[in-house]
Amino acid sequence: MAETQFTIGARAYCSDGFCGEVRRVVVDPAARAVTHLVIEPKHRREPGRLVPVGLVATTTGEIRLGCTIAEFDKLDLAEETETVEGVDYAGGYGSAGAVQGYGYASGMGVGMGLGHRSRTVTHDAVPLGETEISRGDHVHATDGEIGLVQGFVVDPGDHHVTHVLLQEGHLWGRKEVAIPISAVTGVDDGIRLSITKQQVEDLPRADIEHPNR
Repeated sequence: MAETQFTIGARAYCSDGFCGEVRRVVVDPAARAVTHLVIEPKHRREPGRLVPVGLVATTTGEIRLGCTIAEFDKLDLAEETETVEGVDYAGGYGSAGAVQGYGYASGMGVGMGLGHRSRTVTHDAVPLGETEISRGDHVHATDGEIGLVQGFVVDPGDHHVTHVLLQEGHLWGRKEVAIPISAVTGVDDGIRLSITKQQVEDLPRADIEHPNR
């Protein structure tokens, strides 16, 4: 069975129509497996949905889900908002650290009036023990940053990651490569590799699907 590409930015379709774009990929670092895709509704002012990878039917250049748009809309939200105490009298904020089991705060607002000591914090919802990878997260070789994450290649049978899709280089001389998962040592603060920049540069070009081009 052919391996499957989960390219961040790919268009996603339910059985009855277009539902959005893949914005993030959620992985279980211990199992080295993709667990969810975060699909953001297009042209709709709504949070993205956490889509279990088991709902992905096909990925031939675009994501096809085995559910209807109505069923998609009922999936868990990929963002949560809560009220947090602790805004100082000048209206400033403390550091927006991670909430246990979730990603870092991505936006916040303050109640009206000087001295109000509460704020609303919107953070990415990520299952406990898992982590999310976004397009543009940095990939670090042993001797420095080498490029940006484009997505993942997975085994469709068990959803284990086999390769990380990387855009190596900058505006000029860009090359897209697939890095074997065996070369990945961690996914904290970007993806960290056990190989050097030169070893990444020596990898052959990868045929990465770009359905929006």
